[in-house]
Amino acid sequence: MSEKMTSKIELNVELDANRVPEKLYWTAQDGGITNEEAKAMMLAVWDSKVQETLRIDLWTKDMPVDEMKVFFHQTLVAMSDTFNRATQDEKMTATMKDFCDYFAEKLEIKK
Repeated sequence: MSEKMTSKIELNVELDANRVPEKLYWTAQDGGITNEEAKAMMLAVWDSKVQETLRIDLWTKDMPVDEMKVFFHQTLVAMSDTFNRATQDEKMTATMKDFCDYFAEKLEIKK
């Protein structure tokens, strides 16, 4: 019988007096990341018991709007890639990529 391994990902959020994120830090020791600062994060987990996605979306109060637009675009592209790896549905992946291109065009994001 093989030994079970675990891996830990840690998120730390510094809040102001109104509980608004001021700083975000993350650690993933297995990935060589230790207490790296970030300006925004999105975390989604699937609860199969109730068949619903649970999410945490956070960004610091000094996250610039132009960077948030790029962050969203890159997240949508990554989700398209993940969808393709998970489902091998090439047709829907292409549709999602088309939307990503449209999104970037409308927001005038340079790729």
